[in-house]
Amino acid sequence: MEKKYWVPALDKATRVIELIAEHPHQLKLIDLSKQLGINKSSMFSLLHTMEELRWIAKDKGDTYALSSFFGLIGSTYFRQFDLISLFHQEAFMTKLRIGETIQLAKLEGDHVLYLAKEEAPSPVRLASDPGMKLPAHGTALGKAMLAGLSEPELASLYPEARLSGGTANSIKTRDELFKQISEIRVEGVAFDLQEAVIGFSCVAAPIRGVGGEVIAAVSCSMPQHQWEVKHELAQAEIRKLAQQLSQCAQPQSMSIAK
Repeated sequence: MEKKYWVPALDKATRVIELIAEHPHQLKLIDLSKQLGINKSSMFSLLHTMEELRWIAKDKGDTYALSSFFGLIGSTYFRQFDLISLFHQEAFMTKLRIGETIQLAKLEGDHVLYLAKEEAPSPVRLASDPGMKLPAHGTALGKAMLAGLSEPELASLYPEARLSGGTANSIKTRDELFKQISEIRVEGVAFDLQEAVIGFSCVAAPIRGVGGEVIAAVSCSMPQHQWEVKHELAQAEIRKLAQQLSQCAQPQSMSIAK
C-alpha cells in the first residue's frame, strides 16, 4: 500500500479499535500497549483522545470497550443501503396513488445525487436516473435537503451572491434561495416549479434520521398539465412517504439489506 500520505496516528488508532472490538472489557492500557507494541505514553494519549471522542469507553476495571458511537455509525452505514430498498417498497404504492414518478436523492455538497426512482408509465421520461446529479438550488429535492443545513453550512455552500444554471424559472440569487429555505423549514415541503425542466413541476419532502437530521429526500415530478390537477394530492402523498421512510430509518425498525 502506498504510504506517502500515511498518518501513523490513525493507523495506531485503527489497530487499537480492532483489538478492543475483538476483546471487549478485557484489555487494560498495559495489555494494549504490549500486544500492539505501542509505548505506554503513546497508548495513553491514544486512549484518552478516543475516550474524549466517545469512540471507546473505560469500565470500572480500567478495561476498554467500543462505545455506542460505533453502533450509530454502523446503523447509518447500513441505512444507506436499506433506504433504497425501503424506498422501492413504499414508493411503489405512492406512485400508484398519484400516477406519477417518485424519486429518492441525497445531498452531495451543493448538488443532488439521485439514488432511486419509481417511474410511472408516461410518454415523457424524466432524465433523473440513479447516479445523475443536478444543482440543489434548482430542484425540490435539493431545496428540501438544504433546509436541513445550518446557516454557516449554507453560507459555505453558497459564497457567491449569484446562482447559475437551471431554467428561466430557477432561483438566481443566494438571498432568494435562503428566503425559500426559511419558508421550507416552516412548511416541511419544497417545490420546483419548472425550475429544473420547463414543463415539469415537483414537490419534495425530507427524510430524517434518528437524530432528526436530514439524510435524504423524496419527490414527485409530473408534467405541468398534471401538476395543475394533482399538486395537492402529490404534496399530501410525498409528506406521508417521507414520514414513513423517516420512521423506517430509525435503528430499531431497520434490518440489514440482504
